[in-house]
Amino acid sequence: MNFSEVRTVTTEAELREIVKEPSQAIWDKDIARIDEHARLIIAHSPFVLLATSNPDGTCDVSPRGDPAGSVLVLDDHRLVLADRPGNHRLDSLRNILHNPRVGMLFIVPGMNETLRVNGRATLVSDAPFFDDLEVKGRRPRLAVLVDVEELYMHCAKAFLRSALWRPETWPDRRTLPTLGRIAKDHMDIKEMSVEEIDEALAQDARTNQY
Repeated sequence: MNFSEVRTVTTEAELREIVKEPSQAIWDKDIARIDEHARLIIAHSPFVLLATSNPDGTCDVSPRGDPAGSVLVLDDHRLVLADRPGNHRLDSLRNILHNPRVGMLFIVPGMNETLRVNGRATLVSDAPFFDDLEVKGRRPRLAVLVDVEELYMHCAKAFLRSALWRPETWPDRRTLPTLGRIAKDHMDIKEMSVEEIDEALAQDARTNQY
């Protein structure tokens, strides 16, 4: 590809020459509170994407999954999600310490619309609500408390275009590499086979969820 032929957009004015301004209704759709509709969606969402960034703007998006109802709505302006065992990199949590701005996308299986929530996060190591974050007898050691500043629904177009919920469009998983294969190649692991890595990863996934 000849990148000299790539035409970039560098100003908002250039951007608006391509995409017109939205209607006022689109600007007005966000609210600064967790209303009854948002509460219902959050209660049915087992999967959340958490976006953070560090002080220099480097971004990270982390998938968060728990049984539906595990994200707690504390009041009209605050919600909390538990931090479960992971790889100990703590990318999201370290980012929050330096830059509390977060974005979240709540997904409900079979629902094409998503709930977008933006706000300021605080890391919490203990609180009375930790008992309500317990899953399978395991109480989290950390949680992310979010003061909601902006909340709105995202339309269905992305899910409709991707046909995400239609199993007949899904690839055959056997045609894709396993995580063990990817890890071996990315990390140049020589002392373990792909099968051994896959088994170790599967064992960790089975026994270290909570």
